[in-house]
Amino acid sequence: MAYRPEPPFAHGTGARVGVLLVNLGTPDEPTPKAVRRYLKQFLWDPRVVEIPRLPWWLILNGIILNTRPKQSAAKYASIWTQDGSPLRVYLERQVQLVRGYLGERVRSPIAVAGACRYGNPSVEAGLDELHKQNCTRVLVLPLYPQYAASTTASAFDAVATSLMTRRNVPAVRMVRNFHDHPAYIRAVAKAVNDYWMKHGRPDRLVMSFHGLPRFSLDRGDPYHCECRKTARLVATELGWNDERTLVTFQSRFGRAQWLQPYTSETLTDLGRKKTGRVDVICPGFAADCLETLEEIAMEGKETFTHAGGGEYRYIPTTNDLHPFIDALSTIALENLQGWVSAEWDSAGATRAAQESASLARALGAAN
Repeated sequence: MAYRPEPPFAHGTGARVGVLLVNLGTPDEPTPKAVRRYLKQFLWDPRVVEIPRLPWWLILNGIILNTRPKQSAAKYASIWTQDGSPLRVYLERQVQLVRGYLGERVRSPIAVAGACRYGNPSVEAGLDELHKQNCTRVLVLPLYPQYAASTTASAFDAVATSLMTRRNVPAVRMVRNFHDHPAYIRAVAKAVNDYWMKHGRPDRLVMSFHGLPRFSLDRGDPYHCECRKTARLVATELGWNDERTLVTFQSRFGRAQWLQPYTSETLTDLGRKKTGRVDVICPGFAADCLETLEEIAMEGKETFTHAGGGEYRYIPTTNDLHPFIDALSTIALENLQGWVSAEWDSAGATRAAQESASLARALGAAN
């Protein structure tokens, strides 16, 4: 294997610790061409679609990539902002804010970068950014509160694949999940409570999580159980752990049975029952995106009101809210123990680096 070139190195350069925030991803533009490129990468991942490769290649390239991009591009266009894709915009803000939060709590050198599992910036680009800053230790923090093989494990695959091409591999730690972390639960609940303080409370609260094929649960994926635990803890924090709160699963694809109850069917049922007001939150998403802004905020409202329901409100996810950034920083720090320090002596480290560089040159080092 031919390894990728290493960045220039100079003796005495201080090592850093890096944090890589990884979200799912987004097309570069809301156009059929860009969406096709994105879907091709996303749907070809065997973690995402567990179908034998040959028949799936024929279905994907012969049907899906020739029909779905145009329709999906129109949906992306409906949520696109002046600054670009909401998911990427929020990822950039999360990186900046977490960098600032960690900088206030940790004195030792630390760098934070962002990446998308599919699309740009890629996981490889994120690792490159940290590598150029001489990060010899890297914490990978996937922005998926609940673990799933199709999300968290796929992010880990991308990290491992990238590291296979590197000569100088950093020490790596990975956060598996944070579905029941108290800081995350409080962040979600506070976002809901703050919204309710301004707009009043609904008759029903629907917690909609991204769906997975039912067989994922049968084969041992813990995602379904972790979603349920998140929902129970958030509802308890809100004081709504009763019949007023419903847990559902969205984004069904294909003919196979997926995790139930389905969000769309639940909203239809609530509409037929003439429910006065329904609020929907998506606690499995770290940033608003197509699945929350278009599928839930727009399509969900149409489904509910068309069935006879009253008022419908989508409560934005935690995005770049202070409690969520604080939670991410807390989770990162807990997983960085032994790698970073609040007692680090910058001046002492500089002197030690200079002495090391001088000694290396005295012993014949080139730089």
